[in-house]
Formats: sequence, structure tokens, C-alpha cells
Amino acid sequence: MAELIIQTKKIKDNIKFLSNYFDEHNIHWSLVTKVFSGDKEFLENILTDDVIEKIDSVGDSRLTSLKNLKAVNPKMKTIYIKPPAKIYADEVVQYADISLNSSLSTIKILNEAARKAKKTHQIIIMIELGELREGVQRSEIISFYEKVFELSNIEVIGIGSNLGCMYGVEPTYDKLLQLCLYKELISTKFNKVLKFISGGTSITLPLIENKTIPKDINHFRVGEAAFFGISPLDNKKFKELSVDTFEFSANIIELEEKKIVPDGVISDANIGHTAEYDDNDVGETSIKAILDFGLLDVDKEDIDAIDDELDFVGVTSDMIVIDIGTNRNKEGKKKYSIGDKIRFKPNYMAVARLLNSKFIDKRFL
Repeated sequence: MAELIIQTKKIKDNIKFLSNYFDEHNIHWSLVTKVFSGDKEFLENILTDDVIEKIDSVGDSRLTSLKNLKAVNPKMKTIYIKPPAKIYADEVVQYADISLNSSLSTIKILNEAARKAKKTHQIIIMIELGELREGVQRSEIISFYEKVFELSNIEVIGIGSNLGCMYGVEPTYDKLLQLCLYKELISTKFNKVLKFISGGTSITLPLIENKTIPKDINHFRVGEAAFFGISPLDNKKFKELSVDTFEFSANIIELEEKKIVPDGVISDANIGHTAEYDDNDVGETSIKAILDFGLLDVDKEDIDAIDDELDFVGVTSDMIVIDIGTNRNKEGKKKYSIGDKIRFKPNYMAVARLLNSKFIDKRFL
């Protein structure tokens, strides 16, 4: 089987680096593990006591994942990082110590669930700052907070926002300053202390380094930088973080010289995408390899071959075809044989899908 290789030590070192980095800048943070879909083996390998000791909470967007987090470490503080569905209020209160919210009616249901469970559920209220994803409209903030403050089993611990996730609206100084000003307005009007201004994610990290982030932004929710070493703002390595944390390896199950142009009537019945060719390719051949993974496992757009001389040809549900040219290296020796592996560098979405595939092995190094 094809396999995802996980560099455990590099990931753990990344998390420890971020913990120290945030500590130096007086910032709290939540580690977002949603890329791993609650995989218990991953959680047990990565979230050891020495890794999570400086993390405020560990977050996910799936209740099953939060359940697994609690199963691995019942004392771990968890955060549900998207507005909950009302129907799952009891489970949210059971498995999430904190949740991000933007719906008053949902918060009221959470309050009832917390009251039944004899708990106080903590929430961060999300504000819409232009990304058009989750968030209370700015014109409704005061009345929204006023109603939430009346609830008996809900503790509002912060204000937050999501930027750069859907439309790619950048988290600029001015955008984040708005969040800080709303926090001051709420604190003053209601005489309440809001512990967190949660305006930071992996995309916001460069703003800390460039000193272009408002000083009151004191909570980050970070996943991609911790596990892949980059900030999505520029897709570049952030400081000393490691970017070589994952590798995807697939097996060559067929290796043959074949025509470049298909033979027959081509219809829309194929489920894959094919490489382009022109009339000059008619009669020409190249050596093609079939690998043991397909569309069900990962999108080919989310993986890059380590060998940059390989070209994508086509894909089906469980196999992918690549063109390896003459199959000779610069010295004229044969490069690949049946049974050899082709290595790829996966991005965030690739790792998320590969970990969800039951047809892909995992190997922790």
C-alpha cells in the first residue's frame, strides 16, 4: 500500500518552538489538530506531556476528534473551533471546554446543555471582519454580548475573528485593530473582562515578526504552521520551523512503454483528468508508471513529486498514471522498476485526505 510518512520529532519540535515563540510575545495559543481528523495514533505520538505543557488548548472542528483528544488525555483543555450545530450541544459541552460561536440561539442551547451537565461552558464570540465566514455582524455586537452575558452557564472569555480562510482577506493591522477596539468597547460598557482577543492563525504569524500586529491580540489558533512549518500568508517557512514533516510514498505496480495519445473515441465517461497532448504526439511513446493510489485517497493537485522530471498523465479512483520519460538518469542508468516507490511532498489538504483514507498506511518516524 501507499503510505504517509510522518516525521514525529520534527512536528514536536515545531510545536515546542511555537510555544516558546508565543510565550516570548505574551501570546496564548491553541494547537489546531483538524488536519489529523482525530487519528488516535497521531495524537498519542505527537501530543505527549512535554509537547502540550505550554499550549492553552488543543482544538478541532469535529466532535469525534475532540472525543479522541479527551480519550488520549482527559485533562487536556479542548476548543471546538467552529460554530456548533444546535443538535450536538450536549456533546459540545461534554467534549469541548471552549467553543467558538456566532449564533445567539445556539449559545442559548449550549447554556441549557451546560446547565444540565452542571458545567460552565466557555465561549469566544466570533466577529465578522470581511471574510464573510462565521461571525456576528459588527452592527449587532453590543446587543449580542448583552444577551449572552445574561446566560447562567456560559462564560464569555473572548472575542475573535477568522481571516484568510475562505476569500483570503488578509489579517492586516487595521483589521485586527478593529477587533481590539470592539473588545475595549464591550469591556467598558459591560464592565467585563475578556481574557482573549483571538485574532491570530498561521496566516498572522508574519505580522508578529514584522511588528505589525496590535499588541492586544493575545490568542492564536494555529495548525498549519505547527505541522507544516509555513505561514499561508506567503507559503514560506516561518523562522526555524521544519517544513519536511510529511512525505507520501506510492508503489509502482506497472511500468510499460505506451503511446502518448489514447486509441479510440474519448467520451466524458472517464472519472479522471488527463494530460494534454497534440497532433505531434500521435505515434510517439513514453514510459508510464501506474501507482497504487487514486482520487479516493488524494487529489493530485495537492502533492508534488520529489523527482521533478515526472509528469502526471491520468487518474482513476484507485490508481494514478505518471509519465517518467525515458526512465533513464543522466548517466543513462535505469531509474525505476516495478516495486520501486515514487515519493511526493504533500500539502495540508493532501495530508488531511490521506489520513482519512483507509487504503493508505501511516508510518511514524
